[in-house]
Amino acid sequence: MNRLHTPDILIIAVFLSVTLFFGFRFLRKKQSTESYFLARGKVPAWAIGISLLSTLISSVTFLAYPGEGYSSNWILLVQGLMGPVVLFAMIWFIVPLYRRVIGLSTYEYFEKRFGRFARYYSSLAFVFRQFSAMGTIFYLLALALAGMTGLNTTVMILVIGVLIMVINLLGGMEAVIWLDVVQGFLLFASGIVCLCLVLWSVEGGLPGAWKIAHAAGRTGFGPFDWNFTRLTFWVMAINGIFYAVQKYGADQTVVQRYLTARTDKAALRATILGMCLTVPIWTLFMFIGTALFVFYQQHPAGVPAKADSVFPYFIMTRLPVGVVGFVISAMVSAGICSMSADLNSLAAVAVEDYYKAARPGRTDHHYLVAGRGMIILSGVISILVALCYVGMGDKGVLGIVFTLYAVFSGGIAGIFLLGLFSPRANAQGMTVAIIACILFTAYAVLTSTRIGADNHLLLDLGTYNFTQHKLMLGVYSHLVILVVGYGASLFWPYSVPDRQLLFLRKRRAHA
Repeated sequence: MNRLHTPDILIIAVFLSVTLFFGFRFLRKKQSTESYFLARGKVPAWAIGISLLSTLISSVTFLAYPGEGYSSNWILLVQGLMGPVVLFAMIWFIVPLYRRVIGLSTYEYFEKRFGRFARYYSSLAFVFRQFSAMGTIFYLLALALAGMTGLNTTVMILVIGVLIMVINLLGGMEAVIWLDVVQGFLLFASGIVCLCLVLWSVEGGLPGAWKIAHAAGRTGFGPFDWNFTRLTFWVMAINGIFYAVQKYGADQTVVQRYLTARTDKAALRATILGMCLTVPIWTLFMFIGTALFVFYQQHPAGVPAKADSVFPYFIMTRLPVGVVGFVISAMVSAGICSMSADLNSLAAVAVEDYYKAARPGRTDHHYLVAGRGMIILSGVISILVALCYVGMGDKGVLGIVFTLYAVFSGGIAGIFLLGLFSPRANAQGMTVAIIACILFTAYAVLTSTRIGADNHLLLDLGTYNFTQHKLMLGVYSHLVILVVGYGASLFWPYSVPDRQLLFLRKRRAHA
């Protein structure tokens, strides 16, 4: 690929300088653990909404979505399309609930509803999920930048990791949110520019691109058959519903945004704005991949074999000087902002759920220092995970992210739904359900994962192997929690839970 030119390098340098400025800008402010992790009341609702967009959008969107649109149809977009359906159904009571009953950690609610075991289990599931996702984002971004600049992938992972840790250490959540605002505008503008340039390069423009893509099966969301052993529309739709419940109802990175807003109404406006912006951007970058497929059908020379590399290749070989620097800045910004939010949330959970329990009664300054230490620790672990991905094969990164999310879901959406809607569910029944969920997940992973040159299963139980698609594993883990949790609770005496923890609290109060 062509190397970067001086104007591109200058544009990227300016962007990185602005990024560091946001960290230093808030360093001089006196910080507490609340201001460092929440910045409560200091940021307007519109900025929180764009920050939520930037939290949900990452380099995975920027690079893997075009890769999937290039190599397949739009089926992996179905999961994101379920988000608005779930969000508009549940956000009206979830936001006030969390702002009323927790301080910082999402999983404080799980303890108040089902005890400490549920809190530790759900927070650990979040930690494992975040590390696997962050490692993937680190790797994907570093791989693309290495191909564009000629630098080593490992070096790029280390450089990006250090930059993200510095931003968090200096500025905390307020710096992360305002950087997210810049990134949101960059991402949308760069996506529009890239799509227009791809369509401009396609013979026949948009109508010609649509005709060729449709004829090649690159449009639509199928197959639509009810077959859970392979990737179908219904697998993605069902998985997407539970994914959205877990993301908007029990994910620390999102719930922290609810807590940051000044009022309940501001939090609601921010959340709706974030979702209304997120789905169009997911769609935009998926369609960029579709347009790239058409373009390289017409100009096949030199196209990379790996789908995730096609968009970076187009950027470096087809975009004008200056535009390349702008697009790369947006791509880097997407990764930095998403992972900055993840690091901040991981540190918040580590301090609130674990460190305070191990060392209670310390000063707020002590916990603030511990939080910064957790930022460093989380960043180092994420870098190590990314380095493990360096030897990854040609499997699409977006598919890996979705699979890991399903494996590490841990039935958290099931715990959340049972806690909200079933007053009869209790801590003892939930403990049994969590143990059952762990056993089921272990069984499903071991009997469906193949390794080695001979592609043998980790555990072969013959006809009793888990043969359905990996994305259904996450769905079943939530259902195990719901069914076993409610059923097991019936074996213990009924005790009335705190009404403010239940969805039916207000309705019963009026009855």
